Amino acid sequence: MSVYEDKAMAWVKDNVQPYLPDTHIRGISVGNEILGRGDAATSEVLLGAVKNVYSALDRLDLTNLIKVSTPHSEGVFANSYPPSSCVFKEDVMQYMKPLLQFFSQIDSPFYINAYPFLAYISDPQHIDLNYALFEKNPGIVDPKNNLHYDNMFEAQVDAAYAALAAAGFENMEVIVSETGWASQGDANEIGATLKNAKTYNKNLRKRLLKNKGTPLRPKIPVKAYVFALFNENSKPGPTSERNFGLFKADGSIAYDIGFTGLKPSSATRSCSMVLALCVSMLLLVLTAL
Repeated sequence: MSVYEDKAMAWVKDNVQPYLPDTHIRGISVGNEILGRGDAATSEVLLGAVKNVYSALDRLDLTNLIKVSTPHSEGVFANSYPPSSCVFKEDVMQYMKPLLQFFSQIDSPFYINAYPFLAYISDPQHIDLNYALFEKNPGIVDPKNNLHYDNMFEAQVDAAYAALAAAGFENMEVIVSETGWASQGDANEIGATLKNAKTYNKNLRKRLLKNKGTPLRPKIPVKAYVFALFNENSKPGPTSERNFGLFKADGSIAYDIGFTGLKPSSATRSCSMVLALCVSMLLLVLTAL
């Protein structure tokens, strides 16, 4: 797909075009967390794939409807604390800079997968759980700009804005492509509980519905997608990896964060249940993409 545009066109015609306009497709993620993991071969072909997917959409007159981007992990940053000091890793910049230049040309946002959960379980002795969960806490003050943060989510978003500004892309919007909290984990995954998962996602929903910006970008409403719809019961790795869903793998509710009309699925109701949740999830994206 990176080398041959016709491969990208075939993919778009098979996986996107037939489902429009009934399915409201608003974005295509070309890969996920490609940069920052030391895979030079995949990193080198990312930009070409992004360009060819965009070109295919352009030829089909779909670029006004569908954005093209690629989500990044926190691994692309050299540091993220304090937020205003965040910059991209030097070895990532050779791939990131041309990617950002193209996204700037086509007016695509910067997508970041932001997980206070992962930060917390990596250092529970020094990170306030309430700070990670949007609960009441003293917060932190960024010593470089004196901005106050009362939750880690906003600090992670502003760290991405700071890195973009340092790279010369101050006007690019940041959208959180993944965020969530595991409802179950292994013994060493402190904080992976049903109570904390419910608290995080419920408070996240309240925060997004305020239609507010961050301390660093107060005029740009925060947008985020919750990870995930269902528990991925066959996913490898630690127990937390299989327990991020709002629903269990069988379709029953894992925990309730305030959505209405959602009941355990059955063979006859599963499609309508998923539709109901998808409609509800749109509330988390406050501005139509």
